Amino acid sequence: MSNKTQVGDIDRSLYDFRYDEDESDFLDSGITPEIIAEISKEKNDPDWMREFRLKSLGIYNRTPMVEWGASIEGLDIDNIVTYIRPKSRMNTDWDSVPEDIKNTFEKLGIPQAERESLAGVGAQYDSELVYHNVREEAAQSGVVYTDLESAMHDPKYADIIKSHFMKLVPPTDHKFAALHGAVWSGGSFVYVPKGVKLDIPLQSYFRLNAKGAGQFEHTLIILEENSSLHFIEGCSAPKYYEAGLHAGCVELYVGKGASLRYSTIENWSKNMYNLNTKRALVEEGGKIEWVSGSFGSHVSYLYPMSILNGRGASAEFTGITFAGEGQDLDTGAKIVHNAPETSSYMNTKSISKSGGKSTFRSLVVIGENAVGAKSSVNCESLMLDRQSRSDTIPVIDVRTDKCDVGHEAKIGRISDASIFYLMSRGLSEEDARAMIVRGFADNVSKELPLEYAVEMNNLIKLEMHGSVG
Repeated sequence: MSNKTQVGDIDRSLYDFRYDEDESDFLDSGITPEIIAEISKEKNDPDWMREFRLKSLGIYNRTPMVEWGASIEGLDIDNIVTYIRPKSRMNTDWDSVPEDIKNTFEKLGIPQAERESLAGVGAQYDSELVYHNVREEAAQSGVVYTDLESAMHDPKYADIIKSHFMKLVPPTDHKFAALHGAVWSGGSFVYVPKGVKLDIPLQSYFRLNAKGAGQFEHTLIILEENSSLHFIEGCSAPKYYEAGLHAGCVELYVGKGASLRYSTIENWSKNMYNLNTKRALVEEGGKIEWVSGSFGSHVSYLYPMSILNGRGASAEFTGITFAGEGQDLDTGAKIVHNAPETSSYMNTKSISKSGGKSTFRSLVVIGENAVGAKSSVNCESLMLDRQSRSDTIPVIDVRTDKCDVGHEAKIGRISDASIFYLMSRGLSEEDARAMIVRGFADNVSKELPLEYAVEMNNLIKLEMHGSVG
């Protein structure tokens, strides 16, 4: 297949800087048993993980390619490098990180954020974590925040990793879950003990610097009973003309009465295919909150799923998607009610311009045991021109009469009257449109951490620049 990548022409200088890499550190491209064995050897996998990778490869080879969503025909897996050897071992001392990698994250503001507002930071560069640190007060409370490979080799956590890894997202789930199971590398492990409520967030940031490569990090978070956590995830990549791939996996276990907020701002470059899988299991009285902003990539498939397994469990999903030129972003959320008196709420906004395509998919399943369940879905779409497209595809599957389910959708364009009114007050047409878009996105941006809300508004401003006419 040919590489049919498209790259937008907006100012992405904050993210588009990159450093040359020694390609001798790259494993061969493609997915073969030899490459999987080499990855396993590089990472010193325990026997069970080595077998898991090979089993996942077998599932990958016999699972058909996804065809129901946005076209991914420009992605040729045989040309994707799945593993890049790290330049150094993972560090807990920022000064020990290699200079070019350190400069990358300094430009993205990660160390500053850690110093000012975070309880801990993990930074991944290409295939591996290069830095991981957690504040002493968080560590003293029993919170574990480390890279997944270290946890897998630590006798204190090895059994926990083995019993939870890819149990929520098994390799049989879809082709890219199987690919992830075979080639995964990097990612974080978080464990919050019973009753511990972490007041300041943890953050992981994923940076893919190499061209023609994939990133396959795995995030595993376990919250014990009556604990709480806010976890922030950011990701970006520079612009290339070769296709890149992100096929990470997030598995969240929310215990009885626990509360987890998972915030993401995703700003991959427009040659990236973002085919990520996220899933949460919520026990009695627990709560999962997803806050998601999708601004980058050429194609995205992203539908965080919440499984409400205990009485009174709840889920909220707040998301915004901005699809510009050359982008086809297929996003949404899935919620499964498996227990009585569970509740869920989805609130999403999508914006499309310059021929961009935005598709919202939602799935709500009310099981026959979910008596008294309540669910509400609200999605709004804004198209900024006649070349763009926005679709909503809601699915509701109800197996009991004793529940309350609602859905509302709105799709529209910016009216000429609104533009004229703002221009009569002294704004340019471009600024008027940007103000309307920011207002449309406001109830989502206020749910984001402050620095990410600022980033989102800057991205909207950049995307709007030059869009008039």
